[in-house]
Amino acid sequence: MELSKSRYCKGVQCPKMLWMDTNMPWKFDSSVMNKAALTTGTAVGKIARDYFGGYSKIAFSRNKERMAEATRCLLDNGTAVITEAAFLYNNNFCISDILRKVLGGYELIEVKASSFSADDGISKIKPIYLYDMAFQTHIITDYGIDLKKVSIMQINRDYVRQGNLDIRELFVLTDFTDQVFGMQKGMSDSIAEIKSVAAQEEEPDIVIGSRCDDPYECGYKNWCFRNLPPNSVFDIGWSMRDSKKDEAYYAGIVTFEDVLNCNLNLNEKQLRQVTVAVQNLPPQINKESIRDFLSTISYPLYHLDFETFQQAIPLWDGVSPYKQIPFQYSLHIQDGICGKTSHKEFLAKEGLDPRRQLAERLCADIPLNACVMVYNKSFEKGRINELAKLFPDLSEHLMSINDGMIDLAVPFQSGDYYCQEMGGSYSIKSVLPALCPDDPELNYNALSLIHNGSEAMETYATLHEQPPEAIAEIRVALLAYCHLDTLAMVKVLERLYTITR
Repeated sequence: MELSKSRYCKGVQCPKMLWMDTNMPWKFDSSVMNKAALTTGTAVGKIARDYFGGYSKIAFSRNKERMAEATRCLLDNGTAVITEAAFLYNNNFCISDILRKVLGGYELIEVKASSFSADDGISKIKPIYLYDMAFQTHIITDYGIDLKKVSIMQINRDYVRQGNLDIRELFVLTDFTDQVFGMQKGMSDSIAEIKSVAAQEEEPDIVIGSRCDDPYECGYKNWCFRNLPPNSVFDIGWSMRDSKKDEAYYAGIVTFEDVLNCNLNLNEKQLRQVTVAVQNLPPQINKESIRDFLSTISYPLYHLDFETFQQAIPLWDGVSPYKQIPFQYSLHIQDGICGKTSHKEFLAKEGLDPRRQLAERLCADIPLNACVMVYNKSFEKGRINELAKLFPDLSEHLMSINDGMIDLAVPFQSGDYYCQEMGGSYSIKSVLPALCPDDPELNYNALSLIHNGSEAMETYATLHEQPPEAIAEIRVALLAYCHLDTLAMVKVLERLYTITR
């Protein structure tokens, strides 16, 4: 079996993935593929090539030998910087992002679209990145190249664009030579073991657990989890540690019933989730606490929800990599308890910096000293704080909006309302169908094109690149999705009033 660096990294996570790729590829769930991340990675990689100035790029070919030979020619000619350098040795293949000539040899540089800050330290690097670099180092050194240094190039999270893009500031280089060289002793055995499992005739019997999502969600997870009963230990929510779930499962604690019959030291919310499910209990409601929450609301009430997107490579001044940029909001305005509602909305013009116009419209749509309802207020508060700092002339009004915020998630996050349909989660996507089941008006799956915040974020980021007819269709879909987010809040609040009467 030939291993590329991507296949090797798959094998490090779980070699059964490679066996499935060969023997049962139709079981792969393509929904785990993050197309936006792949697009971002490609864009970041292209810009990173210019970090050291001029370079020679190896053209991609399905003929790996041809790519390796082209790389050898550049190396023999003493080329200073080679991008997409290809190496094929002992049936192992890698394409390296940047290979740079240094004193006495070469430096291998792996480019990642992930962000990194000088304050993070090397302990914050994903271990899979080290395996990636170690595999490349193994092949390149076996190939006869004298590697002197191995580094990773990542997006500098602290960079703030002002004027032209500064590539030297956009990226940060971190030296991992010692760590990667220290892994070389076990590389041959690691590669052999992965190939051995992947080449088995029978399906490998590899234990499931948190490894199936770490570092990436496996597309074969549904297949491997198919024999788990409903309400297994892996379904316990409320931030239960993955390692704790693994330990329980490996000890034979599989079902919720098993959990109740042993001492897992669950917190109050986790124990409530398990007990409610096992005993099939009705919703657990603390009416007094919910009434206290409802008493903090005043009318008219403004139900607010933002949609944001991120840029790995900032396009506008004052923007940092992966900064959350609000581009849209929905506003349901309710005149009284379970009263009539009106609706306002904003969706920025694609391809332009949306922040100023959004901030101005928000101040126009929400008066001073208003009561503003959001779900998980830390997110909305964070975006408004950023807008207030960016636009001092709007700061007083924006901070008034922040000061008037009430968080609809509180009764559910605190456990004052819990039912088994919530499945251990207090997200609006879990709470809404639990409180308002079978309401076709509240069905996210029935929406066109955009069904969740991730899709909204990914679609808007590249919306300006679409043809006009597609832009028009997507804008309608974005408005419909964000509208449903605030309508959901209206409906959930109405149910809380009904429950506590």
